[in-house]
Amino acid sequence: METVVHLRRARDLMDSRYADPLDLDAMASEAGFSRYHFAREFRNTFGETPGGYLSRRRVERAKELLASANLTVTEICMVVGFTSLGSFSRRFTELVGCPPTEYRRRMVARGGPPPIPGCFAMAWGRPLPAIADKHPGEPPP
Repeated sequence: METVVHLRRARDLMDSRYADPLDLDAMASEAGFSRYHFAREFRNTFGETPGGYLSRRRVERAKELLASANLTVTEICMVVGFTSLGSFSRRFTELVGCPPTEYRRRMVARGGPPPIPGCFAMAWGRPLPAIADKHPGEPPP
């Protein structure tokens, strides 16, 4: 049971920092395991490899952005953490059943909320500066 707690910490890391360049060593470190033990235990516990889980989370976020943000497919690919448009399109098609451009076309045809301007979507994904330590009138660092 304690193993699951450690694995959940690594999965939480992937959920919260899916767009960051996470590698197997970083995920295993979060769980407190060697990379090989972590990969084996993660697959046994959650039914997929850590890399498979991370790319699935990235595709889930990409689906939201394709349906609601005014960003190109390439921009969305990079925003969600993929480094290659080819690997993004291949994984997206594998999981969703159609390429990202086709998915977007289908979502637009269905209607829905107006697209979020790309500049807002990009800014929303960036971390905000910590302001808890600042006092009113104090200049930024």
